[in-house]
Amino acid sequence: MALVSDGSRGIGAATVRRLAAAGWDVSFCHRGDEQAVRQVEQAVSDLGGRVLAVEVDVTDAADVTSWFQRAQDELGPVQAAVSCAGMTRDQPLARLEDADWRAVLDTGLDGMFHICRAAMFAMMKRRSGRIVAVSSVCGAYEHWPTDDWPADDRPAHDRPTHHWPVRAGIAGFVPALSALTSRFGVSVNAVTPGPATHDMTAILPELTRADLTETVALRRFDDPSDVAELVAFLLSAACETTGRVLEVRSPISLLTQVSDTQASTAGYAASTDPSHPAAPPPGHHDGSGSNRPARDRPARL
Repeated sequence: MALVSDGSRGIGAATVRRLAAAGWDVSFCHRGDEQAVRQVEQAVSDLGGRVLAVEVDVTDAADVTSWFQRAQDELGPVQAAVSCAGMTRDQPLARLEDADWRAVLDTGLDGMFHICRAAMFAMMKRRSGRIVAVSSVCGAYEHWPTDDWPADDRPAHDRPTHHWPVRAGIAGFVPALSALTSRFGVSVNAVTPGPATHDMTAILPELTRADLTETVALRRFDDPSDVAELVAFLLSAACETTGRVLEVRSPISLLTQVSDTQASTAGYAASTDPSHPAAPPPGHHDGSGSNRPARDRPARL
């Protein structure tokens, strides 16, 4: 049986459906969207799985513990836990309210911690279990416009930064927890999708979405099912990986790989071919709007 937080929408809902298709019974938590909850419950039932939906505040440790115990009582031992809960507040840091800052961190970091803590001891006692946290590539790549991408003309001080500590925190927490649990047969991993189509990205203005789509190699956002597929693999018996933060092979990662490969190839050619023009001196503009070499520019999401 698997626990999935925030399982009524977006990546969480796709994960619940994918696990049910793989034969898992699933208990997922939600925050009250009854219509979406019923749809996910029906999808699991249609696939032949047992399902338990519970309204839970993942920032409340007691609430998460109660959900864990109820799920075990009704569906059996928890063999897997997936933390999908997250939120955003699209405000620059200078104008971000204290309550919004706390809400983002409490949901993304504390929520993951509460779920991991509730599950890990029971798993360690059984010497078997799997934990997966869903994060984002924004914990690894800068994804706001740089001087060579004018899609957003907001100055640096006017760009949201509050969700970065959550993603970086997950990236640090996962290998640390894995070091504690791996000898007890419990794996801990995270997945970092690129921009995906769900309700958190639905708040983006249409022009911003269009500009963002044009900067990724496949000219599309990820689908939540792409992320759910990797989560299902990490929870399967075929996976022996632990302590890893794995990037979903998404449009942003392809773009980053292409940019890095082009930069490396150009550098190799310049160093081995005497006829190849030398690299431009510092401060030289290459027409892209940036005076930094391509390999030194932050990856764009």
